[in-house]
Amino acid sequence: MSVQVENLEKNMVKLTIEVSADKVDEALKAAYMKQKNRISVPGFRKGKVPMAMVEKMYGPEIFYEEAANIMMQEAYPSAVDESGADIVSQPTVDVTQLEKGKPFIFTAEVAVRPEVTLGKYKGVTVTKVDTSVSEEEVMEALDKERNNNARTITVEDRPIQNGDTAVIDFEGFVDGEPFEGGKAENHSLEIGSHSFIDTFEEQLVGKNTGDEVDVNVTFPEEYHAAELAGKPALFKVKIHEIKTKELPELDDEFAQDVSEFDTLAEYKESVKKNLEKTKEDNAKRTKEDEAITKIIEKSTMEIPDAMIDTQVSNMIQEFAQRMAGQGLNLERYMQFSGMTIDKLREQVRPEAITRIQSSLVLEQIAKDENIEISEDEINAEFEKMSSMYGMEVDKIKELMGDAELESMKRDLAVQKAVDLVMDNIKERAKAKTKKEKEEEAEEEE
Repeated sequence: MSVQVENLEKNMVKLTIEVSADKVDEALKAAYMKQKNRISVPGFRKGKVPMAMVEKMYGPEIFYEEAANIMMQEAYPSAVDESGADIVSQPTVDVTQLEKGKPFIFTAEVAVRPEVTLGKYKGVTVTKVDTSVSEEEVMEALDKERNNNARTITVEDRPIQNGDTAVIDFEGFVDGEPFEGGKAENHSLEIGSHSFIDTFEEQLVGKNTGDEVDVNVTFPEEYHAAELAGKPALFKVKIHEIKTKELPELDDEFAQDVSEFDTLAEYKESVKKNLEKTKEDNAKRTKEDEAITKIIEKSTMEIPDAMIDTQVSNMIQEFAQRMAGQGLNLERYMQFSGMTIDKLREQVRPEAITRIQSSLVLEQIAKDENIEISEDEINAEFEKMSSMYGMEVDKIKELMGDAELESMKRDLAVQKAVDLVMDNIKERAKAKTKKEKEEEAEEEE
């Protein structure tokens, strides 16, 4: 196998890969072995037709596509290693020669990691974030916990109020005709949740158990079912039951029920500390994002479109995996949301660019600062993974290839670069005078 590397514009590279004629013959035989059970020729049982007979009847081209896939899967990774290029995208492949008895030649256009010229990354000014916790915030957290521990009771002596749950039958009509999906029985609807369209829920407030109510609403213009979008509808509703939450008293007994503490005072102090920790963690991330954004703004890099497209695809795949973990399907989600794959790609593209820019500047900082990862740091990361996945460290090391190990080292170096940036930031209160803004701009130059 031979590889030629041609540098193109905008951090793109073209690899021309040549595979020997002997390998072509091997791939054609392998393609025949994969396909022979699907080939029918009069006088032969399936799977028993000789390769020479198939080629005589249909031409060797019948195996070319499969053979090309076999050779590219084998040759491309080796060609990448031989080229020495730091490739950051999926390849765009084009076959230029495939003929029995001749070398197989194909090209792969790929993006390579762009060079980054860093701006100032030490002494970056970020906005100071207030992490203090007020009494009101503590009480909000306590009320949320009370709601989580509330018991549901049936109300019989009053009409529906906001916050109640109404158990209802309903059937919807448009232009006097029922429509698909517009009917349900014994449906529990939380009043004020805005889970139903328009003013549906508000029109049930003040109504009593046993009432039959006509609810008039209008579907949104952007409703996912095009045949209903923007149309007025009448729902006939029967109220079967009214339920409400009964909150527990905020006292020592409540604290004992929901925590390891004996008194409400101790529990409140714990809640306050947890809120402070959450605010501090959020503030840390906010300041990191601001600092890295400012470094990106002062740095220069030319990101190839193919690199962005690959990142977009990876993000959509991550999104699909998260949905699958919740028992949801990406295709079904797009149907219900009116989203298309092109719209989704366009939607995530800005975030994809930001992720790439962040990675590039942080990797460049790690390089410029000669940040290295020690064996102790690698072993500590393996220990974390062992705890996270419930696997022995040796087993994790056995499963991890060279590429995965290098990716781990790169991630650790990036985190150390983030720590370096944050150890050198300057914090400034949010409110700034015009002079302070000008001074900050000068500092960032």
